Order: sequence, then C-alpha cells, then structure tokens
Amino acid sequence: MIKLKVIITGATGMIGEGVLHECLQHADVEKVLVITRNTSGYSHPKLTEIIHSNLSDISLHGDSLKGYNACYFCVGITSVGKSEEEYTRLTYTLTLNFAKTLATLNPDMTFCYISGAGTDSSEKGRIMWARVKGKTENDLMKLPFKQVFNFRPAGIEPFLPLKPSQTYYKTYKYTGWIFSLMKVIAPNYVVALKDIAAAMIQVSLTGYSKNILDVKDIKLLAKANYKE
Repeated sequence: MIKLKVIITGATGMIGEGVLHECLQHADVEKVLVITRNTSGYSHPKLTEIIHSNLSDISLHGDSLKGYNACYFCVGITSVGKSEEEYTRLTYTLTLNFAKTLATLNPDMTFCYISGAGTDSSEKGRIMWARVKGKTENDLMKLPFKQVFNFRPAGIEPFLPLKPSQTYYKTYKYTGWIFSLMKVIAPNYVVALKDIAAAMIQVSLTGYSKNILDVKDIKLLAKANYKE
C-alpha cells in the first residue's frame, strides 16, 4: 500500500478542517502540507504549513510543493451577492491556477476537488454557480494529473465543533435535528464530513471507476476506507 503525502487547502473552513483532522489521524497518510491564508491552529508531527495570501499563484513555493501525491482542494465561497465574473474569478480561476502549478510539479498526483450537488457539467444551465462549478470540474479533468475526482456532497454533517466562532458550528447545534431527519427520509442527500475525508483518502489509494462522486459514491468509498 502506498503512503500518501497530501496537500490541503481550505483547512480553516468546515470541510477543510475535517479533512485535515482525518489525514493527521490516518495511518496511510505520511505527510500533510497545508497551504492557507491563516494558520489552521493544528500542530502535529506530520503537519507543515505554508501561510500564503494569494492561492491563485503558489509558484513562489514551487520547491516546497514537490513530492506530494494527493491534493484535497477544500476552498469554497458562496455565490450569494456575487456577479458571475467575480464568482468565476474566486472559484474557477483560483482553482485552476492552483491546480496547474501542482500538475506541473507532481504529475503523479491525485487531485480531489470539493464541488457540490447540482453542479452543471454541461456549463449551459440557468444557475450561475452550477455552470461555474461545472466548468471548473471539466477543466480540472483536462490537467495532466494521475487522476482527478470531483466530490459533489449535498448536506454535510460536521463532526468537529472545535471552532465555535465558525457560523456553521454555531447554527448546527440548533439545526442538527434536521440532519437526523434527513438521514431517515433522504439518506442520499446527507453525508458525514468524516466520510468525505475518508473517501478522499480512499480514492487516492485505490482510485475509482468514476470521476464525479455523488453522496452514494462518497459513502461507498468511506466504507471501504474504514475496512482498511
């Protein structure tokens, strides 16, 4: 079994923090590099951080980015209140610039991108964010990585209330019952954050038959990872 050397972005957000936590605990993850605008707040023998304000251009750190075989890209931003031009710059352009640098340095890398349920692969739908996410997914898959996986979670159940300042965790204590209900009436809509992290690790180790992963795929991969 290969050992993973992982680059993570978005580690100060809800999804990124969960992925970081699981990578630090996982036996098959040997090394973790976090590229972040602000420190993640974590300390661990596996962990190195690069504090970098402009994720659209990480070329300055080229030498430090070599030798990694997985990237978990967890940076995301809401489209609410943004024009298509601004949302494209902060979603598509930022992600592709970041990924292109890594693909040049680490062609043997598996790149995992957090997208979202409802993403529009045709790039022609009426919903702006879905078109932009669709173009991002499509163009990521054209880059010379070993493999690219686009994760499309819907409702995400957190498991790390370590940062009570984050709005998501503040509200979850009041909305948690909704997740419990949805798991019963719509199990293919809700996925645990812990399962997303486990699925990312699993596809990096074993690959998968699909490049676009919905909640069912994420749960299957997580289950396989827990059995490892």
